[in-house]
Amino acid sequence: MYNIFESEKPREACGVFGIHGHPDAATLTYFGLYALQHRGQESAGIVVANDGNLDGHKGMGLVNEVFRGEELKNLKGNCAVGHVRYSTTGSSNIANAQPFVARHKKRSYALAHNGNIVNAYEIKSELENEGSIFQTTMDTEVAIHLFIKNLKFGFDEALQKATQRLKGAYSFIALTSEGDLIGIKDSNGFRPLCLGMLNGSYVLASETCALDLIQAEFIRELEPGEIVIINNEGIRSIMPEKIEKKSVCIFEYIYFARPDSTIFGKNVYLTRKDHGRRLARESHVPADLVMPFPDSGSYAAIGYAEESGIPFEMGMIRNHYVGRTFIQPTQGMRDFGVRVKLNPVKELLKGKDIIIVEDSIIRGTTAKTRIKALRELGVNKVHMRISCPPHKFPCHYGIDFSSKGELIASRMSVEELRDYLGLDSLHYLSIEGLLESTKTPDPENNYCKACFDGNYPVKFSENVSKACLESR
Repeated sequence: MYNIFESEKPREACGVFGIHGHPDAATLTYFGLYALQHRGQESAGIVVANDGNLDGHKGMGLVNEVFRGEELKNLKGNCAVGHVRYSTTGSSNIANAQPFVARHKKRSYALAHNGNIVNAYEIKSELENEGSIFQTTMDTEVAIHLFIKNLKFGFDEALQKATQRLKGAYSFIALTSEGDLIGIKDSNGFRPLCLGMLNGSYVLASETCALDLIQAEFIRELEPGEIVIINNEGIRSIMPEKIEKKSVCIFEYIYFARPDSTIFGKNVYLTRKDHGRRLARESHVPADLVMPFPDSGSYAAIGYAEESGIPFEMGMIRNHYVGRTFIQPTQGMRDFGVRVKLNPVKELLKGKDIIIVEDSIIRGTTAKTRIKALRELGVNKVHMRISCPPHKFPCHYGIDFSSKGELIASRMSVEELRDYLGLDSLHYLSIEGLLESTKTPDPENNYCKACFDGNYPVKFSENVSKACLESR
């Protein structure tokens, strides 16, 4: 069935959070997941370590839908790990909700994962041939089976051997029934994972906005390939033997991360403004106002307006009370889906030349409908500026556009796309402009930009799109 709230925007895999040594571990994890809700709205889960056992609750839906009060009260323990999910591998059902829990030789392990393991299909086939039995279609389960298989070499060695086999993007937070909290980042550093402290308790989170909400102090970002082990004796790190070239996901800055977060050494809000400033320098055009489609592109639009000297306006107003249970329209009423979410300020826009700043165009369907509505309203000229280069290649590292056919820019030139959308002009930020405006304090920081240029930093097989199974 057509869903009027289904965005054409790309969606990320997950958000992860963990805390060690706090009496309110489950409640703080709940709030941490609340801050990370933008990274996954499909399911949520929390697992706590309590007297040598792992207890947990997970369900389909948003954090506040899954945890309504009693569920949190029943999660007792001073160590916890939590997860919010949007599926890029594995089907959408409760069996695939995380954290994933496995039991082996009287010990239990919970694992929460953000990213995508590109060789999961091959590893799973190998493990199944050796007798492993899988309960889900998640690549996360492959990782935990691999870890358990290597426990005969010792705990630390099992972590190292497992992560050495895994290829692709992964930020893991794991919790043992004894209360060990573990943070693991892939050797390319694709996805963010940070370390903080709250009143002597260590915290791990996908983004610093989760630390801010619980008033934890940010310590640092985990290094690529680093394994951090936190227990009652303190914290220690295991660094990788082989150092890979950094390939941090540049799209985290463009779209995924919350604007109040600092990732990979730079604030997201300020970076998006810098993208907009550079976009204005690359593609100036006379207009009466600059506007975003809220909330997408808002911060780049502010930067564009400041650099160009053209006034910034909120020409579209977002309905913040659109719920997921809103009645579905009939087949002939699909345009209502766009209008329910966003409505133009008619008196502001009629007869004007406007510049719309967006952060991306993936499939183009929603943008086309919105631009048509502006034309019908009487807007004179509609220019669109995109604060990243055209998406021409699928992502295999945890973003949900996994086939080239989904990406409209892979099928159309900029001129063809301009005409298809009904624009007077269309301009994307150049790759050079994107890199220069995403500068970080780390001069050695390198970015994965494969979705723009097709240069994949980690090789993958033809089976990568199958992940663990063919379902998504």
